[in-house]
Amino acid sequence: MQRPQVGIGVIITKDDQVLLMKRKGAHGDGTWSVMGGHLEYGESLEECAIREVKEEVAVIITNIAFRAITNDVFESEKIHYVTIWMEGDYVSGEPVMQATNEMSEAGWFSWDALPEPLFLPLQHLLTGQCHPAPWDFNE
Repeated sequence: MQRPQVGIGVIITKDDQVLLMKRKGAHGDGTWSVMGGHLEYGESLEECAIREVKEEVAVIITNIAFRAITNDVFESEKIHYVTIWMEGDYVSGEPVMQATNEMSEAGWFSWDALPEPLFLPLQHLLTGQCHPAPWDFNE
């Protein structure tokens, strides 16, 4: 029996912008998402968020907090993820694409002018298909 995997999505904001990457080489290829990845064995949610962001774009974050959970089924790929959404405060670093096998672009975007198409889990989060729901991005 196939079981869901656990993914971590990390929302990083600076001023009124969010850090996004364009996915490459995995499910959701060509869609825009936040940094993130798989939760490793024995790792805390906060440790995973910090590690993934540092590995992917060399940005340092702090004050990691839980925000929501989405249940994301990629029907065409037969992949199921439970995505745990964390938020972190930007500390330092200019986004540098270190995981070039996982992304083709990275940058800061205004919440009211997000690039498209968006990665399915991010779509679910932004449309309130999450727990707890809905999430207010203006808090």
